[in-house]
Amino acid sequence: MDATVARPARSRDAEGATVFARHAFAPNSLGYCGPAHSDSLFEYAVTGRSDSEVARLATEFSGAWPYLRLIARSAGIDDPLDRRVVEAYWIGSPLLERIEPVTFGEAVMERFKQQCGPRWGMVAEAIEAGASPHHNFHVFTVYPWLGMLMTGPVEQPLKVLDQCRIRWGQVEALAGDTAAIRSEPLEWRGGRLILGPERLETATVAVNGAAMVSDLRVGDWVSLHWHWVCDRLTRRQLSTLRYYTQRLLAIANGAVRSSSEATFSTRH
Repeated sequence: MDATVARPARSRDAEGATVFARHAFAPNSLGYCGPAHSDSLFEYAVTGRSDSEVARLATEFSGAWPYLRLIARSAGIDDPLDRRVVEAYWIGSPLLERIEPVTFGEAVMERFKQQCGPRWGMVAEAIEAGASPHHNFHVFTVYPWLGMLMTGPVEQPLKVLDQCRIRWGQVEALAGDTAAIRSEPLEWRGGRLILGPERLETATVAVNGAAMVSDLRVGDWVSLHWHWVCDRLTRRQLSTLRYYTQRLLAIANGAVRSSSEATFSTRH
């Protein structure tokens, strides 16, 4: 019997938990966010299994979880791990457009204003300019790395920004547990963070053959987080991720520029 026929249909909730685990695993495995049990998260990402434990693990992601709750609440969806909510946060979707700027600003202020400290004005300006509760907003605006590009060495903050954002790429070659991916890296040029020319990067696909994306093929478009291939992207998802990334880059660049000009004017 064809295995695809024998496999039981998965619920929307199971799909959402799997998509969450796939995109959250890489920074969790590096110790940057979430609980200490990255092996458990990897198991959920690979097997597609969903239960109360994966939901509990998700709540320990202090960065992602508040956004998931906000998106779900604004869309009238009970479960923050619903597939529609999770996809909106990591990839993007029209659900993000339902969130009023005031509601978004209040939620971010409640959770992250203290963490942002003197950078809060820049974050607030980005929200007023039309930012959305997408993971890449958090990377470009709430995290301090973009501001650090203005004041010090570029190499390390630029690397973190590029790897921490959810990015897209196309599979060029497969070799065991790794893949050669053609992607567009971030560049710092003329005081702006932009997408640079395509280049090849090596990404992890599996550990000892255990992969989050099954039957990966040359030509597939995928999402990446840090050094991992997280999921296969449809054309619609690819277009959506491009759109939100470029939009949020433009907004973040504008907010950083305004913040720098304001700082300069107060000093002179």
